[in-house]
Amino acid sequence: MSTEQPVNPATSAESAQPTRSAVEIIKENSRALRGTLALELASDSDHVSDDAKQLIKFHGSYQQEDRDARKNRRQDGLGKYYMFMVRGRIPGGKLTAGQYLALDAMADTHANGTIRLTSRQSIQFHGILKKNLKGVIQGINACMLSTLSACGDVNRNVMACPAPIHGDPVHKTLQDDAYAVAMHLAPKTTAYHEIWLNGKPQEPTQEDVEPIYGKVYLPRKFKSGFALPHDNCIDIYSQDLGFLADIKDGKILGYNILVGGGMGMTHGRANTFPHLAKAICYVPREDLLAGAEAVIKLYRDHGNRADRKRARIKYLVADWGVEKFREMLKPYLPKPLVLPKDIQVTGYDNHMGWHSQGDGKFFYGISVENGRIKDEGDFKLRSALREIAKRFNTEMRLTAIQDILVCDLKESDKAEIEGILKSHGVKLPSELSQVQKYSLACPAIPTCGLAISESERALPGVIDELEKTLSDLGLAGEPINVRMTGCPNGCVRPYQSDIGLVGRSGEKYMLFVGGHVNGTRLNFMLKDLVLKSDVVPMLRHLLVDFKSKRNGSETFGDYCHRLGKDQLLSLIPA
Repeated sequence: MSTEQPVNPATSAESAQPTRSAVEIIKENSRALRGTLALELASDSDHVSDDAKQLIKFHGSYQQEDRDARKNRRQDGLGKYYMFMVRGRIPGGKLTAGQYLALDAMADTHANGTIRLTSRQSIQFHGILKKNLKGVIQGINACMLSTLSACGDVNRNVMACPAPIHGDPVHKTLQDDAYAVAMHLAPKTTAYHEIWLNGKPQEPTQEDVEPIYGKVYLPRKFKSGFALPHDNCIDIYSQDLGFLADIKDGKILGYNILVGGGMGMTHGRANTFPHLAKAICYVPREDLLAGAEAVIKLYRDHGNRADRKRARIKYLVADWGVEKFREMLKPYLPKPLVLPKDIQVTGYDNHMGWHSQGDGKFFYGISVENGRIKDEGDFKLRSALREIAKRFNTEMRLTAIQDILVCDLKESDKAEIEGILKSHGVKLPSELSQVQKYSLACPAIPTCGLAISESERALPGVIDELEKTLSDLGLAGEPINVRMTGCPNGCVRPYQSDIGLVGRSGEKYMLFVGGHVNGTRLNFMLKDLVLKSDVVPMLRHLLVDFKSKRNGSETFGDYCHRLGKDQLLSLIPA
C-alpha cells in the first residue's frame, strides 16, 4: 500500500486556485444543498432565484423557459414562461412495469403529456410548473426511484448495457456493479428528503458530511458507465469514468478504469474540446468501489473550480497526460496501481427487435424516435407502451440511444406485442431503416436554455431525406449513425458518430464526419455553418464516392476517416 496521503479535501480546492466561479460560492454556502430552496418552493413565484436555480440541479431538476412562447409573451408585455424539467436516477435504465406505469401517469398529471428517454438511460419530464415540482419528485420516489444526483456537480446516472441476457452471469454482474457504484457515489446530504419528502427543516448534521464529495462537491458534472468489450452500447469512451469489463470463462474478473471522456466544448474557445477517455488502471471486482472513489476524490481535489467551461475531468487528463494522471491517482488508491490490461472494444449492439435472453424467454427492443414517448395523431407510442406494461407486467429497460426494451417475454407473446404496436400506428424495428434506428437528438428548443438551434424537432426531417438518399444509392442497409445537438455541449455524443450535426446559429450547423459506431474514435468537423437544407445534398456527394470506392466492408465513418477533411471537401461542389 502506498504511504503517500491524498490532498486534504477541506483545503485543496480553495488553496490550489485563488479564484473560484460563482457556482462554487453558492455550493459552499448552501448548507449541504439546502440554500433557500424550501422557502422558494413555498412561495407564489413561478420561478426560483439564480442561486436556487444552481442548487436545484443537484435535486434532479432544471429551471427552464418555454422558448416557443417567448415572442408572443414579449408582444403582450409579459415576462418569461417558466417551467421545470425533472430527471430520474435510474442506474442501468432498469424499471419494473409498475414503475414505468407510475411515470407514465405523471406525464399527464404534472408534465406536458410526454416522457423523454435520455441518452443516459433515464427519463425526463418537461413542462412542469413550479407548483407541481414536489408532486413529481414525490411521485418518482414513491415508486422506489429517485432524482437525487440525476443532475448537478456529482456523479450522475450510472450507465450499463441493459440487455437482460441470463444465459451467463456477465450482464447481470455488470448491471449489479453499476448499481453498486451509483449507490456508493450518491450524495449523503439529508437535504433532499427534508425539502421534497418529509418537509421537516433542520440544520445540517453530522450525517450531512459528504465523505466523498466534501463541502463543495465536484468542480463540474461527472458521468460514469460500464461496458462490455463486445458491446459498447453505452459509449464508454465518452464517460468521465468508464469501467470496461475483463471477461474470462464467462465471468467478469475486474475492469479497466477509463478516465477523461467528455463531449462538451464551447464555440470560439479552442481550449475546450471533446475528448475520449484513456485507460488509466485495472481493478479486480473486489476493488471496484475503491477505484471509483479514488478517481472522484482526485477530481474533487484537483479539478478546475475557477472556469466551469474547463472544469471537467477530461481537461486534467488532457493537460497532465496519462502518466502524470496515474502518478496523481496513486495516493488515492488503497492498493498499488495496476496498469490496464489490453482490452479492446470490438462491437456495438442497439438491441432492437427480438432477442433470446438465454433462459427460454425473450426481450424486444422498441425504437423511440429521439427518445420522445408521446401520442400524436395516429401515432400512439405512449398508449402502446402503457398497454404492453399493463398486459405483460414485465421489466422495461432503457437504452443509451433513447430506446426501450420489453423483457421476460414468452415466444407466444411475440404476435400480441407486435399487434399492439401496429394497432397504435407504431412501426416495428424490422420496418425501420438502419439510419433511423441509430439516430439520436437532444431536446434543444423549446425547453433547453443552452440550445442555439433545433435538434429533436429538426432531425426527423433530416433522417427522412437521408433515408431516401441512402435507398436511392443502394446503401439503405448501412449502419450509419447520425447524432444532432442544438449546441456544442454534445449531450447525445455527436462527436463520436459517423455523422454529427451541432447547432451553430439558427438553421446552421457544424457538420462532423468520420467517427465510428463502436464509439472508439472522434470524428472531425468537415464544414461549419451548413444550412440544415444543405446537409443531405452535401452528404450525397460523399456517399456516392463511398459506394464506389470503399475498401471492402469499411463503414462510412471509416471511409471519411481514411480520406480526411481536404479530400472529402474536394468531392463537394463549391
